[in-house]
Amino acid sequence: MALNTSADAPLPVGQVSRLIGGWIDRLGAVWVEGQITQLSRRPGAGVVFLTLRDPSNDISVSVTCYRQVFDAVADVVSEGARVVVHAKPEWYAPRGQLSLRASEIKPVGIGELLARLEQLKKSLAAEGLFTLDRKRPLPFLPQLIGLVTGRASAAERDVLENARHRWPAVRFEVRNVAVQGVHAVPQVVQAVRELDALPAVDVIIVARGGGSVEDLLPFSDEQLIRAVAAARTPVVSAIGHEPDSPLLDLVADLRASTPTDAAKKVVPDVGEELDRVQGLRDRALRTVRGLLDREERGLASALARPVMERPQRMVAEREAEVDALVARSRRTLGHLLDRAESELSHTRARVVALSPAATMERGYAVLQRADGTVVRAPGEVSDGDELRARVSEGEFAVRVAERDAPRDVE
Repeated sequence: MALNTSADAPLPVGQVSRLIGGWIDRLGAVWVEGQITQLSRRPGAGVVFLTLRDPSNDISVSVTCYRQVFDAVADVVSEGARVVVHAKPEWYAPRGQLSLRASEIKPVGIGELLARLEQLKKSLAAEGLFTLDRKRPLPFLPQLIGLVTGRASAAERDVLENARHRWPAVRFEVRNVAVQGVHAVPQVVQAVRELDALPAVDVIIVARGGGSVEDLLPFSDEQLIRAVAAARTPVVSAIGHEPDSPLLDLVADLRASTPTDAAKKVVPDVGEELDRVQGLRDRALRTVRGLLDREERGLASALARPVMERPQRMVAEREAEVDALVARSRRTLGHLLDRAESELSHTRARVVALSPAATMERGYAVLQRADGTVVRAPGEVSDGDELRARVSEGEFAVRVAERDAPRDVE
């Protein structure tokens, strides 16, 4: 219930603490799951003290139980174990401290863990976090590699040594974190986010050696899976050995079976690349030489042709052909001119033979009136008409005689 308080009418600390205790007392018993981070069993003490932590969040709560409650699971429960506790929340008013009074403790078995992981796997897969189209390709030659791994661990040594052996110039940005236990998830998530925020980092490797299912649980945590899915930098999962398959393998852009395999997949081998470059150079050289040889053979074949050995021969042959054509043209034109001349002579002879001048040369004359018209019949003239007579050698004037006398011309 809300309280009516103000700066002038505040509540004493004791009353606030008692009110909080009253609210908590009204809560019933609950089942709580977590990981035991601290365990205190004092000899002869009737109460056992535990600290229960949420592996995915930086939250812990104190748990107390009677010794006989813990003794029932003492053989299978220790620090780091996951348990389910049936407890009632309690409020210790003098210190203002919340704790849980456990009446029953159950260890979480491997089967239960695997069942929960399978359920989480299906849920995340339904969201599309494991689809192949989300996988990003790794850069061919990363300049700076982010490495998230345990401090001074075999996984760190394997990645660094193998990567530098393959490509000595490679550089690393290392984040050492807890790779198991209650601090693993928040530290790994924070390291991934820090490296992803660095523009110079080209790829991130999350590496850890082998271990039990419980040891590898942080790498199947939902918070870590979502952090890797949201990363913009490609992430390589190198957790455990070949049989191990945490959920991080499914969301990562590339899965490596071991940390050593991650180094081999992320960094190219300088020797292999030099051999590949040399092979390409040799292949290019062979190709160029082949092209040159083919062109040389073609050039030699072209030079061996007669037209190239005696280039003037082709000109001489064409010159002879031109001369023959010119001579043929002249003969043809001469024949045409001769025939035209003969035909013109014949035509001229016929024209001359049929012309009036030729007729007059045989003694005939042409009578014309003063206006130049030709007299063709006696009736066309009258007595005394002045006419002109044209003969072959010239012309002269005549007069028509009288009608009574015989017609003659003076």
